[in-house]
Amino acid sequence: MRHPITRLVVASHNEGKVREIRELLKPFGVTTFSARELDLPEPEETGLTFAANAELKAQAAADTSGMIALADDSGLAVDALNGEPGIYSARWAELPDGSGRDFDYAMARVYEDMKNAGTVDTARFICALSLAFPNADVHTYEGKVEGRIVWPPRGDKGFGYDPIFQAIGDSQTFAEIEPQAKHDKSHRADAFAKFIKIWFPNKTSGNTSRCD
Repeated sequence: MRHPITRLVVASHNEGKVREIRELLKPFGVTTFSARELDLPEPEETGLTFAANAELKAQAAADTSGMIALADDSGLAVDALNGEPGIYSARWAELPDGSGRDFDYAMARVYEDMKNAGTVDTARFICALSLAFPNADVHTYEGKVEGRIVWPPRGDKGFGYDPIFQAIGDSQTFAEIEPQAKHDKSHRADAFAKFIKIWFPNKTSGNTSRCD
């Protein structure tokens, strides 16, 4: 029998991710708390895959908070860069002087490395979404969205690498389209649709209609 999910911790300190996950969960009546709101520590991401990192973050948040936790690990995989930055997408944004993360710097790094690598511009966003129960089991769902890298960056509605990613069939980047449109097609929405199918089988949401 499935545990009823009425509230959970979004195991992330990334406000952009927390905001997206909250919007995706809103139609299902789930109360959410962020890891930052609960002052939960950020575990070191030692996994070698998106799934491994999502699972360790979800389990750490669940065990520390005593609540069900949902964690996302996602990133940009660029074909010309042999799948990089991949699981290191956030680390690519770390400034050389150690002063923090800057995704303008990360996007420029991707673009410069692509120029040196060749002309292939195909890429994909990948997401692993893990649901963990305190001191118990963890369930992981993966999703992706195919697209291409564009330059210069366009739009201010997204976060991370969104301004340089254009999904197949679109003429705008993820940072140019409305948030709801991104929710309908993103890698996170793809993984989320699989999660919803298992944990909320009797409910439907327009947010997942394009990701089944």
